[in-house]
Amino acid sequence: MKKAISPELGRAAMRALFIERSPLGPLKVMAKHVGRFFQIPLPMFKPYVVFGPEAVRKVLVTERHKVLWRNTDPVTDLLDRGVLIVDGDEHDHYRKLMEPPLHPARLADYTQMMISQTDRVTSQWRDNETVDMLIESRKIALLIIMQTLFSRDAWDDLPHIWNPILKAIEYISPGAWIIWRNMPRFGFRKPLKELDDYLFGIISDRRQKIEDRLSPTVHGQNDLLQHLIDAGLTDKVIRDQMLTMLIAGHDTSTALLAWVFALLGLHPETLKQVINEVDTTDKPQLLDHVIKESLRLYPPIHIGNRRIAEEMDFDGDKVPKDERLFYSIYLTHRDPEIWENAEDFCPERFAHGRKTPPMSYIPFGGGPRSCIGAALGQAEARIVMTRLLQTFNFEPVNPFQIHPHMGATLEPHPGVMMKVKRRTVISNQ
Repeated sequence: MKKAISPELGRAAMRALFIERSPLGPLKVMAKHVGRFFQIPLPMFKPYVVFGPEAVRKVLVTERHKVLWRNTDPVTDLLDRGVLIVDGDEHDHYRKLMEPPLHPARLADYTQMMISQTDRVTSQWRDNETVDMLIESRKIALLIIMQTLFSRDAWDDLPHIWNPILKAIEYISPGAWIIWRNMPRFGFRKPLKELDDYLFGIISDRRQKIEDRLSPTVHGQNDLLQHLIDAGLTDKVIRDQMLTMLIAGHDTSTALLAWVFALLGLHPETLKQVINEVDTTDKPQLLDHVIKESLRLYPPIHIGNRRIAEEMDFDGDKVPKDERLFYSIYLTHRDPEIWENAEDFCPERFAHGRKTPPMSYIPFGGGPRSCIGAALGQAEARIVMTRLLQTFNFEPVNPFQIHPHMGATLEPHPGVMMKVKRRTVISNQ
């Protein structure tokens, strides 16, 4: 049953917040001392938190009908009817439309483009320059997702859309609005309108090409935008899906790439081994294990936010209807009852296959609403990381200053600073 939060535990949680500079610290303290079910005891904000394979399976699979993805948070304001935040038949309809262009079978169509976009970004680097791999990863991820989903070469667009996209991410990131939902949100209207205008412009351009018989479909392409237009959706609903995929798709890839660099910077021997591997083999297994371990330690979507439509029971602990429920992927991935040396970076744990309970490793969610682009995102990380490590040497700068920041995704802050130098011999693998 739910345990009372003692003053001592409250103080321990506050100490963890100070030390880790993130709400993840107090969450870990609560999980350790209270268990897999607890309620956050803040004024005007008392969500229930669950984690662990059984709870996650209940939320995402067996009793998913009892939770609503649509809530009253800013993400609903921003994405409106986006596939990520609608329920029932509406969600299923949009997802069915969006699955074909994101199917793993399409990866071969995108591989060379991903390499080219990576080279485009790194062409701006100078030897012995220090770059922030959080920023550089975002550039690469944005170029890739715009080309993949909308057949849009966004290289010249980046200066114009960079700030609007960052403001959109900030708009939906945790903040004081959690407690004061109707608080004024200054500084967002103009950049969010600029982002809308940009997306509506892409839609308009595509419709014009269709009228002029210059549709990408005619040229053998069949991207997400074309699927949405062919389905007869309105421009507004298409915009909602585009913005959902743009924000969710590129921000998760950004976080993953940045964390891989952050962790390799902290473990130089593993970095050397990965470089040797990508230079000598077509199928770098260690890199794959590093990516999976990065996703375990720092899953981009670290916590799920749901609204309860019908009372739920978690081993005798109940969450009433209409309450807010968080299911924590981050805590599930660090549960010491499941993972040996759960807090340690250990890519080798994936070398011989996972021997953990189902739903204990869910970096892209699980069940019918798991991330629609999960396979593509992991493939993107492997392709981009391989290209970067084959073409540049990376020397970490102050790697021990990095800490996780709970934004729209879980990002390494204040950044991942790396001194870069182009390699004189580039692998042909």
